[in-house]
Amino acid sequence: MFTGIIESMGEITRLEQEGNNVHFGINCGFSEELKVDQSVAHNGVCLTVVAKNEHDYTVTAIDETLKRSNLAELVLGDKINLERGMRIGDRLDGHIVQGHVDQTAKCTAVEEMNGSWIYRFVYNPEVGNVTIPKGSITVNGVSLTVVDSDHGEFSVAIIPYTFDNTNFHSIKVGTKVNLEFDVIGKYVARLNEAHK
Repeated sequence: MFTGIIESMGEITRLEQEGNNVHFGINCGFSEELKVDQSVAHNGVCLTVVAKNEHDYTVTAIDETLKRSNLAELVLGDKINLERGMRIGDRLDGHIVQGHVDQTAKCTAVEEMNGSWIYRFVYNPEVGNVTIPKGSITVNGVSLTVVDSDHGEFSVAIIPYTFDNTNFHSIKVGTKVNLEFDVIGKYVARLNEAHK
């Protein structure tokens, strides 16, 4: 369980293909504190620490994860949003995030708003996911509030702190991002579909 509040940006230090899997070496500010078997969200994807040394740690993404997320597009030196699992008793500063990416979206616009930014994204609505204005959405692991919503598209507003301390500053028109839709909204949509 995560909150969508990014703790650190990590840097991809190693990429190793093994069959359909990819092992990622990642360095970040809390690398030394991690333990093998610990869960960490990487651009919103929950992955297990499988090895570590004094410089970085390793996680493995299987084929299903690579197909459903933007992790397959990462290259050496890329920055990735990181969040460790939530501790019981912590404040829930973002929203309930599972670390299970539902699908990807593509950035279609970035508008500078004199101190903040509006990002617009499009996604395939045929998968059954929806957004609502002022609802919650997770983009690359970042808990955000939807500004406006339409069929298969939505926008979010990014403040300077988020722009500087997540990989939002590297998102441009055409960039693929990971989406996790609000878990409560997903259950409501599924129940509504079942009663039609």
